[in-house]
Formats: sequence, C-alpha cells, structure tokens
Amino acid sequence: MDEEYDVIVLGTGLTECILSGLLSVEGKKVLHMDRNDYYGGDSASLNLTQLYRKFRPDQSPPAELGRDRDYAVDLIPKFIIASGELTKILVHTDVTRYLEFKQIAGSFVYRDGKISKVPSNEMEAVRSPLMGLFEKRRAKKFFEFLQGWKDEDPATHQGIDLDKDTMEKVYQKFGLEPGTQDFIGHAMGLYLTDEYKNKPARPAYERIILYTSSMARYGKSPYIYPLYGLGELPQSFARLSAIYGGTYMLDKAIDEIVTDSDGKFVGVRSGNETVKAKQVVGDPSYFGAGKATEGKQRVIEEGKVVRAICILKHPIPGTDDSDSAQIIIPQNQVGRKNAIDIYVAMVSSTHNVCAKDIYIAIVSTIVETDKPELEIRPGLELLGTIHDKFVTVSPLYTPTEPGTDDNIFITRSYDATTHFETVADDVQDVWKRMIGKDLVLKKRDVNVEA
Repeated sequence: MDEEYDVIVLGTGLTECILSGLLSVEGKKVLHMDRNDYYGGDSASLNLTQLYRKFRPDQSPPAELGRDRDYAVDLIPKFIIASGELTKILVHTDVTRYLEFKQIAGSFVYRDGKISKVPSNEMEAVRSPLMGLFEKRRAKKFFEFLQGWKDEDPATHQGIDLDKDTMEKVYQKFGLEPGTQDFIGHAMGLYLTDEYKNKPARPAYERIILYTSSMARYGKSPYIYPLYGLGELPQSFARLSAIYGGTYMLDKAIDEIVTDSDGKFVGVRSGNETVKAKQVVGDPSYFGAGKATEGKQRVIEEGKVVRAICILKHPIPGTDDSDSAQIIIPQNQVGRKNAIDIYVAMVSSTHNVCAKDIYIAIVSTIVETDKPELEIRPGLELLGTIHDKFVTVSPLYTPTEPGTDDNIFITRSYDATTHFETVADDVQDVWKRMIGKDLVLKKRDVNVEA
C-alpha cells in the first residue's frame, strides 16, 4: 500500500462513520478500516441468529420468534431527536435520502411508582397526572416563560438572566416542586444528573426548547427512528463517504498504530502491509482500550454501562399500547444518588426490527455497584413478562489526550442514554480537534419524513 491518505478511520461505529462521511465531503482522502466483516461496530444491529450467537453461542434462536431476516436488534439503543444535532448532520450531508424514519410513539417518565407521558407544552402540562392543580398552574407559567423568552426583549425575562442565574433559581422563581423539576430536567432537558441545576440556566433552557420544538414537529413524541434499525445509520454515512471517494476495507486486522520517533502518527499496519496517512481517528478499541499498554495510555475507563436487551410479546404496560416508547426513570425516583437515570427504549415490528407481535425493549444505566443487573431492576419491572433477556456490561472509555500533538484522535464509548445528542457532541468535539475549527452545518429545513 504505497498510497497516502489524509485520514484513516478505524471502526465502523456510528461516530466513526459520521466523521468519515463529513471528512470525505470536506474533500479529505479517507481510508476506512474495520476488523469486523460488518458495519456498525458497537452500534450494530443484529439479526436473531447473530444475537444468540453473540450472547449464547451454544443456543439457537427459538423457532417461535419467527424468521431471522425479520430482526435487526440494536446493541446500543438510541433515538433521534427530531430537531437535534444528529438530524442536522443527516440533513447537512443529505444522508436522509438513504433512510426512512418512523416516529417513536411516546415519551414517558417514571414518578411515584408509575409511568406517565411527559408533558411538552402548556396544554399537556394542564392535563398531566404528574402534577396537582396548583402545580399545573405554576408549570404552565414556567413553560409560557420559556416559550416567550426573547433575548432582545427584557420584558420577556421576568427578572431572570439565563447566562448568570442558575436553573435552580429559575425553578424557584416559578415555585416548581422537586418531582416537576425531575421530569423537566431529566425527561425533557435529558440531563443525566442534577448537576445542571447549579449552573447558568441558558443550556437547560435551550435543551427544553429543543425538546418542545421537536415534539411540536411530529406530535406524539420528539423522537424518530430509522426503519430496519440503527445499523442503517453507519451504512448510510459509509455510502456517503464512498460517493465522495472514500475507500472501505472490512474484515481487516489492525495490528499496529505506527508512530515516528517523536510519537506522531505515521500509519496503520495490517499484517506486513502499512498504509500511511496524516491523521487517524477511531473508536477506543483500536487504541489499547481494555488492554495493558506499554508506554503511552491513550484511553482510560471512566465507568461501565449495563444494558439488558429484552424480547417481549406485548407492549410495555402503562404506555397506552404504544408500538414504541422511551421511558426515563430519574435517579431520585429510585434512590440512585451517585449515578445517572435509568433509560428504557422500546421498538417493534412497526420499525421493521422484529417479527410481528414482538417488542424489543432495552434497559440501560451507568453501573455504580458490583451488581449491575440489580441496578436496572426498576426498568425491568416496568416491562411486564420478559420472554428472553440478554445482559451486557460494557466499559466506557474516553481519550486521555486531545490528539492534536500526535494526530491520533479517539472517539468516546456510547453512553447509557437513549438519544443521540451525546454522540453528536462527540462528533463536533473530534471534528474541531482534527480540523481546527467548528463543524458548521448548512442551514436547511430539518424536516425529516417520519
């Protein structure tokens, strides 16, 4: 391999495929390699045989679950926020032409032992069983304040400075109860913990407005999801990269990241071949994650995430028989003081990911004890009878350095959330480190057919 590339991308997870597509569109000469013979890496979608082979190599899938080809089970479940950053990237790159989307039927939050739909505007707040009469009035005023805010019009500020006052102060101004703060911050703002309350309110305001505007776009929930599973996303960005001249090599062993005497990236060795490039970007598994490394430690483990993939023969009880749903269980509701919320994502045959009358629910959270499966029990108990279950505990890796000194750029592991905003943040972060400037997305209408 005498050819030299601008960038080598290692791994075909969604983050890597998005970067590959964006870099190719930017005019970079990209070589994309993966040790696996399939797209998606950790974020792949598996058919029934692949699912059982991965988790129970000695067991074949039960015949009653239907045909292999009807299944595309996500290893890492995430939904797309209709007006969010990933949607903007999909529209900016025109990758939407390769994909079909369907709306997620409901967004729910767990409170006081039961699940309720997340209210997303003043009218839903008034009808919500999550609040008493007086609290509904306060919540209505809070949502009206957010919707009416105009930076240039002090009359809309009601004495609040979003850039100085904390979100805690905003909640206090409207007298909102802790339980109401829980569902606003966690189910709408999608914060993982309560730390955001002690910071300036602007980011929380923007997140809640993003949620409500996404909700207004399609009505039932703010989320959309690609037909045939999330594995379609990396493949679509790979197709984009190929159109712009990107080269793909699957089923290719990556034996060494080659550096020069100053520690700067030179190339990647596979067997006795070495291909050269100016930069490399890839997922943590290609840079010593989980292995004892001699010399430089490029990634560290910052926690673990537990996920349970559950096969159901019914919708989740309490969701109005929804064919798909997101449920967020705020940490405070189940006494998880140190870690993040518990997330439940459910899809079904409506999304072409499983056989008719089958539902796939995935429960996930960050591990904080030595009994991970016990930690997701509150989520599992909401599912009703579970036909089959596959539990994994995966390390969360993060790079130790930005990569600007040695031209080695490493993405982060996928977290426990059931939305893509943290993935989009990682794409933006890695892009800025690699290119030296912000990723600017074209201003287009982000209306994705769902």
